[in-house]
Amino acid sequence: MPLRLMKTVAAYPYQPVKERGTLRSFLFALFMHMLLAVVLYYGVRLQSSTPVGAEAELWEEIPAATAPPPPPPEPVVQPRPAPPLPEVKSKVEDDADIALERQKRRAEAAAREEAERKQAAARKEAERKEAERKEAARKEAEQREAERKEAQRKDDAKKKAAQQEQQRKEQAERKEAERKEADARAKAQADAKAKADAENKAKAKADADAKAKREAAANAQRKSELARLQALAGGSGAGGGGVGSTAGAGAGGGGKASPGYADRVRRRVKPNIVFGEDVPGNPTAVVSVQLAPDGSLLSARLSKSSGNSGWDNAVLRAVERSDPLPRDENGKAPASFTITFRPKD
Repeated sequence: MPLRLMKTVAAYPYQPVKERGTLRSFLFALFMHMLLAVVLYYGVRLQSSTPVGAEAELWEEIPAATAPPPPPPEPVVQPRPAPPLPEVKSKVEDDADIALERQKRRAEAAAREEAERKQAAARKEAERKEAERKEAARKEAEQREAERKEAQRKDDAKKKAAQQEQQRKEQAERKEAERKEADARAKAQADAKAKADAENKAKAKADADAKAKREAAANAQRKSELARLQALAGGSGAGGGGVGSTAGAGAGGGGKASPGYADRVRRRVKPNIVFGEDVPGNPTAVVSVQLAPDGSLLSARLSKSSGNSGWDNAVLRAVERSDPLPRDENGKAPASFTITFRPKD
């Protein structure tokens, strides 16, 4: 058998064609059966009824004492009931029975088919209800899952919003703390700068005062030295020309410095420079120095500023600390010269 035909037979099983008028025929047959049963019942009962026995009592007058007693009465024999006659059915009754039996079988088959049909319908209805129940349960589960997901999504959104709000607050607090710290640091730097400026000003004033005092002392010493030299020069001129010639050479021996003298003086002064600030670039400070012939410092002034007062003051202080300065190659210090200083040289 082909597979398609087998599937068709399995999907649509064979069902006999229902006869029309089955219920009416079944009711008529049932009525006839009941009528026949009533007739048979009363017919058999009439044929097998037992005759009712009769009893009789005989009385006889008792004779006198002289007469002999009568003999006892003989027992009455009850007649036996006749056995029931065998039931005799006619051909019509047999045909009726056969027809009723067929009709009964047909009715039973119809009832069985109807019961099977009802069972199939009930089974289909139960399957449909079960499918509907499963579908409703599935939809309810899907709805519950959707509600759970929606609640989870809302909960996650709330948590995320709370986290963002917390992060925003923490960021604002961190920025505020950084701002306060920056303000405090700026204030501290401003205070430190103001303090440093005040210290520098005080130090510069002290240095200026000390410088003024040193310059005054140097001027006094220079004046006394000049007076001494003039006195010596005057005495030598009175005593002879040779000596005066020597003294004149000593007094006027400052002259110009040799080419390497300024570098020697810078190397002498540089270790005495005390300066710890970070200066942008490499500014230049030029110091003009006046010396006595023996190298004593007569004066030191700033002929060109570097633009940084701290560096300028440090250089001037270092020059003053280096007094007396070395003499030139001719054994005498030049009267005046300039020295250049740079922080990164």
